[in-house]
Amino acid sequence: MSFNFLTAASMDVDCGSRQNEILDNFHFSLCSLISFLLILMPRSSSHSPASRIICSAYRLSKYGLKGRTLTYTFPDSQPCSIPLFCSNDCQLVYVQVPQEPLLLAELKPGRPHQFDWKSSCETWSVAFSPDGSWFAWSQGHCIVKLIPWPLEEQFIPKGFEAKSRSSKNDPKGRGSPKEKTLDCGQIVWGLAFSPWPSPPSRRLWARHHPQVPDVSCLILATGLNDGQIKIWEVQTGLLLLNLSGHQDVVRDLSFTPSGSLILVSASRDKTLRIWDLNKHGKQIQVLSGHLQWVYCCSISPDCSMLCSAAGEKSVFLWSMRSYTLIRKLEGHQSSVVSCDFSPDSALLVTASYDTNVIMWDPYTGERLRSLHHTQLDPAMDDSDVNISSLRSVCFSPEGLYLATVADDRLLRIWALELKTPVAFAPMTNGLCCTFFPHGGVIATGTRDGHVQFWTAPRVLSSLKHLCRKALRSFLTTYQVLALPIPKKMKEFLTYRTF
Repeated sequence: MSFNFLTAASMDVDCGSRQNEILDNFHFSLCSLISFLLILMPRSSSHSPASRIICSAYRLSKYGLKGRTLTYTFPDSQPCSIPLFCSNDCQLVYVQVPQEPLLLAELKPGRPHQFDWKSSCETWSVAFSPDGSWFAWSQGHCIVKLIPWPLEEQFIPKGFEAKSRSSKNDPKGRGSPKEKTLDCGQIVWGLAFSPWPSPPSRRLWARHHPQVPDVSCLILATGLNDGQIKIWEVQTGLLLLNLSGHQDVVRDLSFTPSGSLILVSASRDKTLRIWDLNKHGKQIQVLSGHLQWVYCCSISPDCSMLCSAAGEKSVFLWSMRSYTLIRKLEGHQSSVVSCDFSPDSALLVTASYDTNVIMWDPYTGERLRSLHHTQLDPAMDDSDVNISSLRSVCFSPEGLYLATVADDRLLRIWALELKTPVAFAPMTNGLCCTFFPHGGVIATGTRDGHVQFWTAPRVLSSLKHLCRKALRSFLTTYQVLALPIPKKMKEFLTYRTF
């Protein structure tokens, strides 16, 4: 296997004579930044994931340097060593990662292709549950497969740990979950798992749906060809709700990450609709304004914004509080078909048929970077711009990588701070992609109804990046720019250091 070196952290670690000085500076800078972030952290978020990240970093118990290996220990964990490679100026640390993603497994439909117009075979959507315990696959023929994760052990990469067999998933000890087949009766275009419902949502759900034994149920929403949305309980495979309102294909679905059971749907009828599953699936808002089919919708992790992409050169940003249009982002030269927010809500990426991915600051509307997909296969005709038309883009869970699928038969992985891909994988007729929520795996769907699982970079995020991610989870760009801190720190926190 060949390897290349990718920037994994910006930590002041030296492998030479400056070791003690650099380590002292690193420790001082780290503690200063963390102390500053702890002051800014809202008191109400003391138990939030962001604050736990900060506390874990702050409680870093020891670090040491043995040759070219950094050893670090977080609370309640074993010491972990990772090979590091320092740059000449001793400011950058590099880590070995595979140059090309490895194919771990491929799933194929279990029935022959049908030529009935109602039974297309494309895998338009794939999804992991937020806790990583289930994988959903629209395998064509109107069927959705619900598969417990992880797959069989021989398909899992070394060192990969899927947090999928927790007591939360099986609170009553009913045994391991079983694979389920959901017959939706129509072509399935969109899939979305709900987060685990918050306690108030669980109580409301129990009141409105007493027939469901487990009120903390995980939910799967499916968008269908006839405009219907079917809501399923994952553990049992029961159909809970059937939402009607759209007049055409429901192309994409997205739940609010907060666990409030608010669902957003995007349709070819050129609208987005907001549904409240706590109120029997009541439709609470219709968002209009697109002139073409709406292909994609994505809700920011902080639940403040909604992005929608249609067959237009611009994307719309909506407020999830008032359900009004905030702004249009213009910059693409062809139809935008996919979008995704970074885990800290500070970045938005959009993918278009114009072969470009654009990275935006959603708060200011500023265009930060463009990633151009050039043709790598000399056998393909470069004059046909559609050969590299993009189909899907998504962020990795830690926010350091992007994955894209294009019509040139390649899966590309991009490092956030680089302008060229860092890894490629050959795939045929790719349509969609998504990262496993705990990292290490990318799932892709194809026109043939297949799903492929690939290895993805697993890196140690720099403590600077963890602090930035925690801070940006509750501060907008404007709030960061108003802070009394040095300009370089503002640029780093607002991703202006590319």
